[in-house]
Amino acid sequence: METKKKDIRAFTKEQLRDFFVSHGDKAFRGNQVYEWLWHKSAHSFEEMTNLSKETRQMLESNFTINHIKVDQMQRSSDGTIKNAVLLHDDLVVESVLIPTKSRTTACVSSQVGCSLDCRFCATARLKRMRNLNPDEIYDQVVAIDNESRLYFDRPLTNIVFMGMGEPLMNYNNVLQAIDKITSPEGLGMSPKRITLSTSGVPKMIKKMADDGVKFKLAVSLHSAIDSVRTTIMPFNATFNLSDLREALKYWYNKTKSRITYEYVVWEGINDKLRDVEALVDFCRFAPSKVNLIEYNPIDEGDFRQASNKAIDLYVDTLERHGIVVTVRRSRGKDIDAACGQLANKS
Repeated sequence: METKKKDIRAFTKEQLRDFFVSHGDKAFRGNQVYEWLWHKSAHSFEEMTNLSKETRQMLESNFTINHIKVDQMQRSSDGTIKNAVLLHDDLVVESVLIPTKSRTTACVSSQVGCSLDCRFCATARLKRMRNLNPDEIYDQVVAIDNESRLYFDRPLTNIVFMGMGEPLMNYNNVLQAIDKITSPEGLGMSPKRITLSTSGVPKMIKKMADDGVKFKLAVSLHSAIDSVRTTIMPFNATFNLSDLREALKYWYNKTKSRITYEYVVWEGINDKLRDVEALVDFCRFAPSKVNLIEYNPIDEGDFRQASNKAIDLYVDTLERHGIVVTVRRSRGKDIDAACGQLANKS
């Protein structure tokens, strides 16, 4: 019976060094392989040209590199690129390259499907199949960096964990991926250019603070009134606003890092003065920024973009209370690549 090959990128550098020593070779071979896997993003052992043919064959017989494949790429009229990413087990996730004049941003996925149940999000309608491995998250970033260089003549500048899945429900793998992305032995990106967006898992937000992470935090909030938020994000019944606020206060006290709130305003749901006042009150405990996001319909259902008058009410009220606010127009809507639209449609 054939022994199943192990995924070599699940091994640490020390484990690779030990592997070579146990096979009668020098420990530094492990360093060479590690560099090929992460810094050079090799997809095959044949690419590792500073290793002998015999060494490459030995690696081939023991290991596999479960790299992703961009199965389909779509380009929006506004320059946005959406990748359908084929995983080694034939499951698919999506990632997005968002270009502006000054930057290119990778929006990456952390799960196949999603663990949560936000009613306005297409991804939430997909069953969560599994968590992504650190290398699968890393590979999405590498693919988008390559596309940024090819189509926009500049390297990737920013990363947001706002694709498919709830990153805090895949905490360990997401942090391992970020460690590789920010390491000089990986992509060497600054953690300050990475934002993790969560729907709000209080105990994991506290864990992030305790772990001393250096990346930025964004919270998909959408209402600061429990009854409203539970209607649109049913898991709020478990992770309520009081617990979320306590966790965010803990985060700020530990990190002194400003919190960003992602917030969509819908007609008839959260477009009244009481909704704005509740948001102002929720934001008071720490320096914060509110991104008002244009809604991207996923069907003919209950959610409709609020009027410009409602958006102006939010902007004016937040600014009057000294809260930074921006209105963010969606990109890639014509290819279902905008916020909330990722659902493996092509």
